[in-house]
Amino acid sequence: MAKSPELVIYDLDGVITDTAEFHYLAWKNLAEQLGILIDRNFNEQLKGISRMDSLDRILELGSSAKPFSYEEKVELATRKNSYYLELIEAITPDHILPGIKNLLQENREANIKIALGSASKNAPLILEKLGLSHYFDYVVDADKVKKGKPDPETFTAAADALGVSYSNCIGIEDAAAGVEAVNQANMFSVGVGDRAHLAHAHYLVNETSELDFQKITQQFQKWRQTY
Repeated sequence: MAKSPELVIYDLDGVITDTAEFHYLAWKNLAEQLGILIDRNFNEQLKGISRMDSLDRILELGSSAKPFSYEEKVELATRKNSYYLELIEAITPDHILPGIKNLLQENREANIKIALGSASKNAPLILEKLGLSHYFDYVVDADKVKKGKPDPETFTAAADALGVSYSNCIGIEDAAAGVEAVNQANMFSVGVGDRAHLAHAHYLVNETSELDFQKITQQFQKWRQTY
């Protein structure tokens, strides 16, 4: 009999909602204060990685000879987050990406556990604003892990907390670093986006509206048979 998944772990940004624009505007604001210019193309590098790693990449663009201390970096990251929090005040359930609410509902009806695996410390707040908190059995945010994506800890932490074997988990991601993290955790990876960036996903769709719970489960079962 084909093995069914026991846990689906969803990324937040780019899978459940898209706050990338808010992150970009907040980082751009901070960078300009430091005399550093960033554009949307550079912002692609920041998707899926932690706040401090994002800050380091931005600071590397600067010409300042003086290195920033850890305390100064924390202050800068906190300042960026305050800008971001102001922007996400506008988030409502209308910001849920197409098809995701149905997907979560089918996931729940199948009696398969649901977790969130996010690089954002604001993940619980955003879920609450979207009206989706009740779907999730566990939330992993940046405060719960020592190593961000592409390290697998975000995903293994969710499985460990819910007592599920890694090979019985599915991870849904839109970033290359996220898909790599799922694969390194020995879980079944579902990518949402461009094949040029996500060719290493076990199963790939172009956008969230194409995520079909039955198809994902079938693809997982095929992968599980060869595991």
